[in-house]
Amino acid sequence: MLKVIEAFSGIGSQAKALENINIDYEIVATIEWEIGAMYAYDIIHNGPQDLRNYRHHTKESLIEILSKYNLSGDGKEPLKDRTLLSMNVSQLKSILCSIDRNNNLVDVTSVSAKDLPDTDVLTYSFPCQDLSIAGIWHNNVGGIDRDAKNRSTLLWQIERILKEYVELDRALPKFLLMENVSNILSNKHIDNFNEWKSFLESIGYVNQVYTLDARNFGVPQSRVRTYMISVLAKTEEVNQELQSYFFNNSLENVILDSSEISTINNYLRLDYSIDKYKDEAIESTPAFTPSRKKIYENNPILATDDVPNLDSYARTVTTKQDRHPNSGIVEYSKTILTPINSKYRNLTPRECFLLMGFEEEDFDNLIEYNINIGPERKILPLSKLVRLAGNSIVVQVLEHIFKQIDDIDSRIFNEDY
Repeated sequence: MLKVIEAFSGIGSQAKALENINIDYEIVATIEWEIGAMYAYDIIHNGPQDLRNYRHHTKESLIEILSKYNLSGDGKEPLKDRTLLSMNVSQLKSILCSIDRNNNLVDVTSVSAKDLPDTDVLTYSFPCQDLSIAGIWHNNVGGIDRDAKNRSTLLWQIERILKEYVELDRALPKFLLMENVSNILSNKHIDNFNEWKSFLESIGYVNQVYTLDARNFGVPQSRVRTYMISVLAKTEEVNQELQSYFFNNSLENVILDSSEISTINNYLRLDYSIDKYKDEAIESTPAFTPSRKKIYENNPILATDDVPNLDSYARTVTTKQDRHPNSGIVEYSKTILTPINSKYRNLTPRECFLLMGFEEEDFDNLIEYNINIGPERKILPLSKLVRLAGNSIVVQVLEHIFKQIDDIDSRIFNEDY
């Protein structure tokens, strides 16, 4: 059995990939501080919450427990004390249940190696905002320089934790898995990335870096990301075996069978006779303003009415669709769902989730258990659902990566390793 810790777990694309490929695994811990992500993770992977175990809690007792955690409402800044005070009891119980059901250690900066259960695989998809090209527009220029003190430098918390493993003489994870934007390999950031790789090599890991496009894994989304599999090699013989394995089995050379390749038709929900698809389409149709005229004229048309452009693919699903550039639009021609915009709509949150490799049932569960946190306010509003999808990882790519990890585990490592 592969025991896995998901750091920066988001909505759990790693867990979803492992579930899909039917290997023996267990998620033994997660690390995620953003409330929406931890709640969505819990619903997707564990189903509806049963809050009866929390029935004896008062608002005061819940706040006392939750105030010990460094939680965030947006994934950027910690919650202020008054924000917890403003939450209703149901929301507080749901947050605590999400933490408990997933052994969520919440804040990576407060996690120590001694706190972590034994694990085979540690995944760390640390924040990309200060690495991405788009981040430059927001003056996020520090990248992963360890002195930059930004969100992307949370990478070095993983270094701290691994150093603690060594100091405590604890068995290091056999596998580490990194995912981030490919700009990590740019001239601006490569020295810092090489520093990270050198550290891992110094404690015994062999690193394999892949830059992979989701389109090469059967998903019609041009999402290019960089991944690094790090494998612990205790001997030079194992080191050489790993080098040979990666050379002969590079995921950058994957060629799929035609049956594994999907068209955009499998991801768009264009049948507006189904109420939920129609409602979601209307909700994703913005008022047609001069700025949105630019969106309409300059982004790929993925479908017109109910006819998908089968040769098209979505651009990268990001944390916001109502902007230029975006992932692509659905054009209205004969169909007009709302008078505020007869030209187009954006991708719906459901379509974004599907393009990230999650299933309709996952999204339906999120909608069904999307609890009220105030008058006409949900714990997962439209904008947050899109953002959670944009911050995730394409599941189909991870499936291939975990198959490779499982293959290495069975081929090279034995039970005594």
